Amino acid sequence: MIDVRNITKTYGHGDTAFQALKGVSFTINDGEFVAIMGPSGSGKSTLMHILGCLDTPTSGTYLLDSKDVSTMNDEELADIRKDNIGFVFQSFNLLPRTTVLRNVLLPLVYAGVGEEERENRAKKALISAGMDETHFLHKSNELSGGQIQRVAIARALVNDPTLILADEPTGNLDTKTGEIVLGTFQKLNEDHGRTIVLITHEPDVAEHAQRIIMVRDGQIISDTKAHKQRSARHAFGK
Repeated sequence: MIDVRNITKTYGHGDTAFQALKGVSFTINDGEFVAIMGPSGSGKSTLMHILGCLDTPTSGTYLLDSKDVSTMNDEELADIRKDNIGFVFQSFNLLPRTTVLRNVLLPLVYAGVGEEERENRAKKALISAGMDETHFLHKSNELSGGQIQRVAIARALVNDPTLILADEPTGNLDTKTGEIVLGTFQKLNEDHGRTIVLITHEPDVAEHAQRIIMVRDGQIISDTKAHKQRSARHAFGK
C-alpha cells in the first residue's frame, strides 16, 4: 500500500536550509498497523504530512496504492486525501454544537452523497468505531474525550479510505481513555483489516501497533515488530 523510497525534505535555502528528512525508505502492506515513533524534532511530523499528502518531498518517491503521489499538484493531492486517507488528529476537530451523526456525515455532504446513503454510512462508521447508537443524536460537546475521539475515528472511516492516519490521537486523553481509543484502532485493524499508521512519541502507545518505525534526526534508526502488542479485547476490558 505504502512504498516510500529515499524521501528527503528540505526547508529553506542556502545557509538557512534544514533537512528534516534524510533519505527515508520503507514499505507498509495493506492491513498493517504501524506506529511511527520519535521525539520532538525527529522528522516524524514531516513524514506524517508527506504520508497524508499534505506536503510533498523535496526528492524521492512516495507510492500510495501504486500511485506516485510525490509529484502530484495541490488539486491532485486534495483528491487523494478525500478519497484515500482518513485523518484522526489529537485535537478532534469536531463541530461542538453539532450532533454526532452530522459530524460524521458532513464529509459525505461535501462529496455529494445522497441523504439516505450518507446517514446509513455514517451510522455504520460510528458502530465500527465503537460508538453506542444512543449517542448518535448527542452534540459533540456533550461527550467525554474518549467518545469524541471515537466520533473523530468514525468520521475518518466514513469515506471508506485506504489508509487511516492518526496523529498523536491520545495526546489529549488520560491513560485509561487513551487505552480505549487505541483498542478501537486495534479492533478496526484486527476485525476489519484497516491499514493504520499511528504517529506518536510515546513508547507505550506505539506498542499497540504490530510494528514500530523509529525516526530520529530525519532518519529511520529501527524498524521492528512491537515487543508486546496489546490485545484489543484487553483494551475494551473483554
